[in-house]
Amino acid sequence: MTSPLKFCSLASLLCCVVFLTSCGSSKSGSSNTGAPSSSSSPDFSLAVSPTSVTLQAGGSGADITVSANAINSFSGSVSVAITGLPPGVSASPSTVSVTPAASQKVTLTAASTASSATANITFTGTSPGLSHSATVATTVQSASQPPTTNPAPDITTYHDNNMRDGLNAQETTLTLANVNSTQFGKVGFDTVDGLVDAEPLFLSGVNAGGSTRNVLYVATEHDSVYAFDADTGTQIWKTSVLGSGETTSDDRGCGQVGPEIGITATPVIDRKQGPNGTIYVVAMTKDSTGNYHHRLHALDITTGAEISGSPTEVNATYPGNGDGSANGTLTFDPKMYKDRAALLLSGGNIYMGWSSHCDFSPYTGWVMAYSESTLKQTAVLNLTPNGGDGSIWMSGDGIAADSGGNLFLLDANGKFDTALDANGFPSKGDFGNSILKLSAATGKISVADYFAQYNTVSASGADQDLGSGGIVLLPDVTDSTGAARHLLVGGGKDQNLYIADRDNLGKFNAGGTDNHNLYQELPGVGSIFSTPAFYNGVLYLGTVGNPLRAFPVTGGKFATSPSSQTAISFAYPGTSPAVSSNGTQNGIVWALESHTGSPAVLHAYDASDLTRELYNSNQATGGRDTFGNGNKFITPLIVNGTVYVGTPKGVAVFGLLSK
Repeated sequence: MTSPLKFCSLASLLCCVVFLTSCGSSKSGSSNTGAPSSSSSPDFSLAVSPTSVTLQAGGSGADITVSANAINSFSGSVSVAITGLPPGVSASPSTVSVTPAASQKVTLTAASTASSATANITFTGTSPGLSHSATVATTVQSASQPPTTNPAPDITTYHDNNMRDGLNAQETTLTLANVNSTQFGKVGFDTVDGLVDAEPLFLSGVNAGGSTRNVLYVATEHDSVYAFDADTGTQIWKTSVLGSGETTSDDRGCGQVGPEIGITATPVIDRKQGPNGTIYVVAMTKDSTGNYHHRLHALDITTGAEISGSPTEVNATYPGNGDGSANGTLTFDPKMYKDRAALLLSGGNIYMGWSSHCDFSPYTGWVMAYSESTLKQTAVLNLTPNGGDGSIWMSGDGIAADSGGNLFLLDANGKFDTALDANGFPSKGDFGNSILKLSAATGKISVADYFAQYNTVSASGADQDLGSGGIVLLPDVTDSTGAARHLLVGGGKDQNLYIADRDNLGKFNAGGTDNHNLYQELPGVGSIFSTPAFYNGVLYLGTVGNPLRAFPVTGGKFATSPSSQTAISFAYPGTSPAVSSNGTQNGIVWALESHTGSPAVLHAYDASDLTRELYNSNQATGGRDTFGNGNKFITPLIVNGTVYVGTPKGVAVFGLLSK
């Protein structure tokens, strides 16, 4: 990327619905426990989300999403039966059928006469010769028992979940009525030792520092990780991941991340890994001899201590004759790369994508996978092995994953082979400036499908690539024929928003003059250095120098004009919004004016009408809610009635002024 705008700083986070699955499995005729078969034959695992619910007798019930995840190219239909319902509790529908391409919802409801009870409701999926199950821990409260508040959802990855849609639909405190400058404002500031470019993460009910509490995790460019009590702001622990005699990296003469490079990518958390749960971070350091390092660290969520076997040095080789290769081999040179894109946890692996420092050659497009349990490298893919460039930027967004374990990303400007093989793929394996679908089902990473613009070579050469913005996977939408569509959106510097069908991205229209092979395109939306959010059938997009705009989906297609937009425009890098709601009620879009060297401003808008601003942090008198300058690529984290915003000096905390 020749433009200095290409990259800079970030912020991030995770899951409105976190896919925490509780899966047992077996072949037919064996006990219904354990993991799916490790054989190479097609198989599936069954997942439910959420994995625990509380039902109030006579209440509206709870929706459970049931999905089947493909293993070894499984593509069949799975019949799901529901057992273990406590007295007075019903499931609607009582049975469902799912495929790896389409999940289903089941509503659990407690009758008004239901008694208080606890139970594990079992969802058992069967397909010829296969049977796997998952459970939902269920608490029933009788009509005479006062309702209790469900715990806040865990936010364990960038933009709330692996689909990167920026939605927390379990926010019960913040509403359209109470988010205003009279009732809502800045309630704290968690000070740290460096830039917060990674999105903070949140866990509820963690036993840390001698008590059970909600915890906010913050990573800094000074190579530190903090745990704060999310409700009081008290620091619980701090861990430096610098090695002995090491410092953070200098800015490598680039200035996109500076003045130091430490932890840039948003970490990821697995609450079930390790003795107490584990947070994974990638840190860049410089040793006393001037050598640079990237290491994957696994820290205990309760103490910050390194888990056994942590850290592991990041290194890789790959066959190819591209920039920086020697004797037909590319070798990952740590000084030439930074880890900008948020980490992804999928299928037991931590995935990371690498970007360069500005456009300083030689560099190519690396994707790596490490086992979350052993921290050993499990797979490597280079996206421009016989060319050059092709970094993974995405403005701090992370590689996305669907329920089948497929990975999706935007690759920035770089070599693309316009000579195609018999399957329509670049003949030398160079996928620069493309939307990519990666398969990880066979234990290695490979390109399963792609889309490249018809003018990809000239766009890449002009630094007008599609890889500067983030990617979002949409929940299933129904097209005009009634068919379910599995879509993604993404875009970059060329000012076009690309909407692709994840089942058929479109490949390359060789010799063409348009992108008719693409599902849909919205041209001229503005340069994208941000990640959109999606809620209730509407995409919220904040491009450079434009208002935040709402684009609804109808009949499987996006409207070509926004249904509403904000009164203000957002300067570079635009804005990466996030959404909070209680189901489909009280939808609020949160957006930041946040760029280096200028005062940051937090805005809140009615999700149904962006012309209605509920709040901004400049409204209160006397500068009550101001919180200093902004960072680039920051997205707010909204959870448990609180909004957290990364800044150059810490995390600004917003909430109700009196509780």
